[in-house]
Parts: sequence; C-alpha cells; structure tokens
Amino acid sequence: MALLLKNRGAMLLLMFNLFLVFAGIGLVIPVIPKYITMLDINGSTAGLLTASFAFTQLVFSPLAGRLSDSFGRKRIIVAGMMVFACAEVIFGLADSALLLFVSRMMGGISGAFIMPAVMAYAADVTTEEERAKGMGFINASFLTGYIIGPGIGGYLAEFGIRVPFYAAGIAGLVAAVLTTVVLRESMPSTVKKDEISEEAMFNREPQKSLLQQLRFAYREPYFISLILVFVMSFGLANYEAVFGLFVDHKLGFTPKDIAFIFTFASIGGAVIQLSIFGWLINRFGEKRVITLCLLASGVFVLLTLFVHQYWLIFAVTFVIFLSIDILRPAISTQMSMVAQEQQGYVAGLNSAFTSLGNIIGPIAAGILFDVNVNFPYVVAGIVLILSFGLTLLTGNKRVQRTSNLRKERNAGL
Repeated sequence: MALLLKNRGAMLLLMFNLFLVFAGIGLVIPVIPKYITMLDINGSTAGLLTASFAFTQLVFSPLAGRLSDSFGRKRIIVAGMMVFACAEVIFGLADSALLLFVSRMMGGISGAFIMPAVMAYAADVTTEEERAKGMGFINASFLTGYIIGPGIGGYLAEFGIRVPFYAAGIAGLVAAVLTTVVLRESMPSTVKKDEISEEAMFNREPQKSLLQQLRFAYREPYFISLILVFVMSFGLANYEAVFGLFVDHKLGFTPKDIAFIFTFASIGGAVIQLSIFGWLINRFGEKRVITLCLLASGVFVLLTLFVHQYWLIFAVTFVIFLSIDILRPAISTQMSMVAQEQQGYVAGLNSAFTSLGNIIGPIAAGILFDVNVNFPYVVAGIVLILSFGLTLLTGNKRVQRTSNLRKERNAGL
C-alpha cells in the first residue's frame, strides 16, 4: 500500500473535488420546488433541467478524457472546478428558466471534465493491486456527495433559497485554488520521457466526434464493460426516477419514508466501497463481482414488485443500491486494466456511457410508468438479468485477458 499512502494527500483532494461537484448537483433537490414556484416553471421544464445536465456531460465526456491525456489531469480538473463554481453562482442568481438551463449545462460540462480526469489521475498514482481500492475511494466520494448534497441544500436554504448555490460556488473556487497550488501532475513518466509535445499527443490519433466514438466503441477490448456501464446507469436511473411515485401509488409512503430509504441505502454502498471493495476485487476478481452484482440487482429490482411492507422495501432497495455501488467501481477497475496509456480517454467513454444511461433511464421509466406502474421495474430487472447472461457468454475471454495482463505486469514481463 506504499504508493497509495504516498499519494494519500492527492487522493483526498481529488475525493473532495468530486464530493463537492456531486453535492452541488444534489443541492437542487430540496429547493427546486420553490424555484419552480418562484420562476413559474412547470414540471416538464424541471424534468428537462435534469436531462440537460446528463446530456451535456454525455457530449463533453469523451473530449474531456482526451484532453486529460493530452494536457494533463491537473489542468482539466482545475478547469472543471472553475466551471462548476460559475455554474453554481449562476443558478443562485437565476431569475429565468434560461439561466437555470445555462447553469445545469455548465454543471454537466464541469462533471464531464472532472470525473474522467480524476479517475485517470487515480489510475496513474496507484499500482494494479491498489487500483480497485483507489477506484472505490473515488466512487465513494461522489456517492457521498449525492447523499449529503440534499441535506446541505435543505439546511442552507433556511438562510435563503439562493444561499446553497452561492456557498457551493465559493467552495468550488477554493477547491480550484487548492488544486492548482497543491496537486502535482500525474501523467506517467514514460510519456514525459518521450518528449512528445502536447499538440502531437493530442493528434496522435485522428480525432473522432462523440457519435463516431460511440459507434466504433465496439472495436475496443473494453466494449462489453462500456455496455455494462450503460446498463448499470440505465437500471439505477430507471429505478430511482419513479421510486417515489411507485411507493406513493402502491404503498402510500411519505417523503420522509423515501428519504430514509435512499439515504441509508446510499450510506451502505459508500461504507462498502471505503472498507472492503478492494478486498472483494482482489479475492474474487472483477468478473465474479460484476456478474454477481448484475444478477443481484436484476433479481431484487423484480422483487420490488412483490414486497409490500416498509422494512422489506428498505431491504430490497438496500441490496439494489449496494449491488450498483459495488458494480460501478468494479467495471471502472476492469476497464482501467486494459486502457494502458489511454486512461483518460477510456474514463471519458465510461462517463459518456453513464450519462447516456442517465438520460434514457428516466425517460423510459416515465413513459412506462404512465402505461403501468409496474412496467419500469419489469424492464429494468429484465435488462439487468440479460446483462448478467451477457457477461457469462462473452466476458470470459476479455476478463481473462485482463487477468493475464495483470499477472504479466506483476511478474515484470
């Protein structure tokens, strides 16, 4: 663990940056109803606000990943934090729906810049044995932001509806300054030794549009992992999007009930990532962890349709969140093992496929819910279980290749 301990300060700063960004996203949740009333915004517009963040993140993620490979992780992280700070201040100042959309889209750009750069940085400064634990820390940081963000927003809103966003903007600016002063660049020394100019590095491959990158992603050795990233985010976004409506219609749950379930389920996932995730990967390997998590999440999404007591809903939701929270860093770890010098680019595609699932999942859930209250979970469960089958049929060679690569590197071949 020497290398991870040596870079503990850098990892903590990266975790703080991610926590801050995703807490900023969560700040919107408790105050958006008042914003809707204050600015006379309808529900459809509020839904598009959520989609605009994910869509913008989708568009910019691959570009951001390439930029982090070309110009360094640190510069992209700092740029992302500056955009985040501006986005939060604009949201606080907004007096029209247009400014809210500008703010959310800027937030998507900041997430697109920061997420792949941070993941690539973590891959740079950890050994392959430490990689899983490092990815667990990174994922736990933004998960914790999601958990705590709404609570922070609700508390700060007591001092004024716009205060949470001003506070987030100031914190983002401070984080950008700290990152500039404290964080060291992590680009591998082999790249520096080659003395490749930044321009040459950026142009060492023909640049592709987002659609081209998505279209030709099937050629990459980590394509199955990208499909699983999409399925995972689709399933979770599908589940979350209509959970409140589902339990309200079928079980009469109150907002307090729903908040309790989501908060403690998310906390459980964060604890697992910070404690035993690295051990799980090293003990059982990425393939087993991924396949079992896909199966568990799919089965328990379907079980949601058949349980009716509060504690059973809590237990089922806890397992779903826990499975997804283990699955996310496990897939990221698997891809990082085959990314080699393309860590930033692969991390960018990872973020892009996540955003794609976050866009399509809620849209599909809303349409299906209007048809039948049970249909969103039927579809999500089936998709997750089919993906479990996909890993059994096609994952062996790819995962074995990753395992062999790890063994060869450990043996110094």
